[in-house]
Amino acid sequence: MPLSRLSVCLKCAAELHVCKLCEFHEPKLRQGCLEDRAEHVQEKEHANFCDYFRPRPQAHVPKDQAKTAAAMVELDALFGGAQASGPVPDPAREELDKLFGIKPKT
Repeated sequence: MPLSRLSVCLKCAAELHVCKLCEFHEPKLRQGCLEDRAEHVQEKEHANFCDYFRPRPQAHVPKDQAKTAAAMVELDALFGGAQASGPVPDPAREELDKLFGIKPKT
């Protein structure tokens, strides 16, 4: 899929024609690129004019979702986030229903 230099992600507006998303990108090398003929690019996270750019397969997939999921569970536990057991009972509503003789819905 050809990407122009000005292509951006439709979801987050991040630039897509960048070295970090290229299959030739190798941060361990001094130039940062496996392609010998490519010109050196200083800013690896910004759009550039490299003619050798090829999108890396699976570049759009986040690396590790397990840590994110674990952090969300901890935040929910800490701040009383959403519970999987269904709607949270409202004590004030229950007292009001008792006062007017309304039976709880099941």
